[in-house]
Amino acid sequence: MNATIEKFGWPATLIAEFEHWVVLLRPAQPTLGSVVLAAKSDATAFGDLPAEAHAELKTVTTAIEAALGKAVDYARINYLMLMMVDPHVHFHVLPRYEGTRSAAGVTVADAGWPGQPDLGAAVKLDSELDSLRDWLKGYFA
Repeated sequence: MNATIEKFGWPATLIAEFEHWVVLLRPAQPTLGSVVLAAKSDATAFGDLPAEAHAELKTVTTAIEAALGKAVDYARINYLMLMMVDPHVHFHVLPRYEGTRSAAGVTVADAGWPGQPDLGAAVKLDSELDSLRDWLKGYFA
């Protein structure tokens, strides 16, 4: 796995794995169920990914949206490609909703709703990380 995937806590944060992508629990939750969708490739530009990785995005995004829809009943979903600090291709996937959502002992308000997500208001996971990961992983099974 590349350094970006490792920085987001792999393998402890792993929720789902595909041929070209991994879905990781985001260790800081701006909204409940926030994940990182990261390419396994060493590519640092989206256009440099192999065609197969782009094609697989259909399967991966369908799985993410179905799982998060069941888990948190989101109203919208944001895919943010913020590769300023962590250079390898990845998205921050944030389910968006009005109010709060709770699971596995964690409650998170969507502080930016209905505007841009407020990444600075994220709930940092500590002891809850494993239980929230396992809870969300259940929706990907």
